[in-house]
Amino acid sequence: MPSAARKVIITCAITGGIHVPSQTPHLPISPEQIADSAVGAAEAGAAILHLHARNPDTGEPTPDPEVWARFLPVIHERTDAVINMTTGGGLTMTVEDRMRAPLRFRPEMCSLNMGSINFGLFPIKDRISQYRYDWEEPYLEGTRDGIFRNTFTDIERFLRELGETHGTRFEFECYDIGHVYNLAHFLDRGLVQPPLFVQSIFGILGGIGTDPEDLLHMRRTLDRLIGRENYIWSILGAGRHQTNLVTMGAIMGGNTRVGLEDNIYLERGRLAETNADQVAKIRRILKELSLDVATPVEAREMLRLKGRDNTAIA
Repeated sequence: MPSAARKVIITCAITGGIHVPSQTPHLPISPEQIADSAVGAAEAGAAILHLHARNPDTGEPTPDPEVWARFLPVIHERTDAVINMTTGGGLTMTVEDRMRAPLRFRPEMCSLNMGSINFGLFPIKDRISQYRYDWEEPYLEGTRDGIFRNTFTDIERFLRELGETHGTRFEFECYDIGHVYNLAHFLDRGLVQPPLFVQSIFGILGGIGTDPEDLLHMRRTLDRLIGRENYIWSILGAGRHQTNLVTMGAIMGGNTRVGLEDNIYLERGRLAETNADQVAKIRRILKELSLDVATPVEAREMLRLKGRDNTAIA
């Protein structure tokens, strides 16, 4: 059982590139919606804001730095939460696309996927009766025969151009056990430095499952390959598995990630209206577990970030 005195980092993933607008009217799409939703999540207790951009006219994931420029400075001005930019972007983007905005804004943190993966979103189609935009159905169907690319060369490029050059640190997204081995490889080569912020992701079709034993297996593998003293663990449960897995992870000494990127529901049959609602829910659970929530200042210290003033966002 973890100490009651330790601090738990809440990450909130605001909009992502997984869900399509036809699934929920509450998904932030416009720059104004993304900014307001991110600030609300921070006010509710999120220390880290995991961010994607969307085309404000269609809701489609976009890598366009000009769209990012419409909400990043607003978030930076209105909250001191850590801004964490995706390098995953969207499943149809090239690696060049995914680099553009992070290289321009040089944030404190970026997400980094630790391996290529089959990323099956096509089952979502069975739950949508009417689409709002023409791009949505082909986007989902395309994941039946697509691979989300993250080769060793790709990963090394992100580490060198963002990490070594600009001091950005990473949320290392591990969708499967092989991704932990990939991360251990880069640690052995000295291309990543502890403490590693490891986001274990459960429940994506193509990755590790959602059984409690999967959570335990991920923890054991991280301890064996990375060493518990070298990483800070966070848990992401996709969809209906969100609350139970992040709660289990918190009991096991981990940190938590919630948000509309990962789960559009607040509880069974009830859509989450805001990201702040999900943050408030997990914060209540953490309080019941006698766990304290980390502030952005504390998260920066724990993760050894370069600081909000050492970016190109403002």
